Amino acid sequence: MSDKKLSPPSRADFVAFEDVQSRWMDNDAYGHINNAVYYSFFDTAVNRYLIEHNVLDVLKSEIIGLVIETQCKYFSPIVFPDLIHVGMKVTHLGTSSVKYEVAIFKNDDDIASALGHFVHVYVDRKSNKSTPIPQNVRTVLQGLVKAN
Repeated sequence: MSDKKLSPPSRADFVAFEDVQSRWMDNDAYGHINNAVYYSFFDTAVNRYLIEHNVLDVLKSEIIGLVIETQCKYFSPIVFPDLIHVGMKVTHLGTSSVKYEVAIFKNDDDIASALGHFVHVYVDRKSNKSTPIPQNVRTVLQGLVKAN
């Protein structure tokens, strides 16, 4: 295990961005957006991206991605009414799973307030059995892979 402190990434580390408006109800008693809400931002951004790229129909898609893992590291607080920019990139694209790295940027900040990951495993909606990522989805996901 490394003792190195993780530094927050910058916007340049990500391939695509989705905006999510914070809400009054997202703030907690401590005056900042509650940690659990960050996961909602991740979920909203990733799924909106897939919907906007016409590879997810939440009601009709026969093959869907289910979240099996998420994680978040926090660097600085965000508060309502901050505009949230969720940076996304794909760090692993397997046969039936994809791992996204996601970061939360507030307003015009270039340095992330939080960094996380989000894993989808693709399953047949009816059987709930793991299945290969459909080619049209894979093509969209490949567009999120950041070239080094």
